[in-house]
Amino acid sequence: MLDLSEFESISPYTDAEAAEALNQLADHALLSEACKYFFPDQSPDFLKNLLKSIKTIDEFQILVMSKFVEWALEHTARNFSYDGISNIDKDKKFLALSNHRDIILDPAITQLVLYRNGIPMTEIAVGDNLITSKTIERLIRSNRMIKVMRGISARELYLSSQLLSRYIRLNITEQRSSIWLAQRQGRTKNGYDITEQGLLKMLDMSGKSDFLQNFKELNIIPMSISYEYEPCDILKARELVISKKRKYVKAEGEDLNSIMVGITQQKGNIHLNIGKPLTEDEIAEAAKCDKNDRYQLIRHAVDLRVIDGYKLWKNNYVAFDIVNNSFKYSHLYDPCDVEKFVTYMEHQMETVEKDINKEDLRRIFLDIYANPVVTKELLEKEKTTGAILL
Repeated sequence: MLDLSEFESISPYTDAEAAEALNQLADHALLSEACKYFFPDQSPDFLKNLLKSIKTIDEFQILVMSKFVEWALEHTARNFSYDGISNIDKDKKFLALSNHRDIILDPAITQLVLYRNGIPMTEIAVGDNLITSKTIERLIRSNRMIKVMRGISARELYLSSQLLSRYIRLNITEQRSSIWLAQRQGRTKNGYDITEQGLLKMLDMSGKSDFLQNFKELNIIPMSISYEYEPCDILKARELVISKKRKYVKAEGEDLNSIMVGITQQKGNIHLNIGKPLTEDEIAEAAKCDKNDRYQLIRHAVDLRVIDGYKLWKNNYVAFDIVNNSFKYSHLYDPCDVEKFVTYMEHQMETVEKDINKEDLRRIFLDIYANPVVTKELLEKEKTTGAILL
């Protein structure tokens, strides 16, 4: 058995630790309300008794968390689809590098797809800014979540990044667990799904061989999730408007509010694409370059798959044409689609404080939906010209 004691500060609970944590959660005052919400046909004590009976993380994810995700899909999504599941070799652990649109649902939906296809669920890297109470920590660490340290000094960040890098590599190379990791720190707020090179450098920190072997052994599989109605769209737009004028400071409980809005907001259609793993040839080509260009080529290989797998909806095309005052994509929607989207946008904007500049808010809100079309266009240009544009 692997010795993971050095990772105790960031690793998920063991089965025994999760059983103890869930037993404590079972007595939480809000549990009966949660039971009514997610298990409406059961008695008020059903969830409490269920948590007290659970002995393993697998049981918790299958008996509780999968039901929560299914509830979210049934009540807040019109339709859910996915493709590319054959790109995962069930006999190999992998690093899922995913775009990030919703705090909880992106990884949670991915877990449900893996479970339904008989593939072991991954561990999930999440920022410690979400762990605002002992209750949330018990819930998160019982759900295979890895703690990623945020808001720390440069020295602490370096040491924390080394620890996280070693943990990810050890889990994958020793075939212990696959890992889900967002392609950037935090959710994308502007609709651009671009991998942060700093994240790739973090992954390389723990490598014990050359560049080719270091990235090859991680078995990187890019993933892309797209929502017809962007989770927390107006909250993201509001944050970006404020950030243009001053440093944005999150209010107390803001992350938790974003979690709840993301879960309960209507999302229309949702699609998950699982891309092809990065190939040895791609990594070998990157390895020929100097240090910074190496990471740039790996980033580009990931982003090509993420953007290619991102499914565009009518809302995206409508927003693009409004932003550009064009009819370029008008053959893909009709006037009632425009009216529906504009009405939705205006309703969302009404929920924001009156002193927020509405023109700025409107433009940024539209960009959130239009920018995925921009990146798709750049991708198509790359395919025809061979130039790196993304």
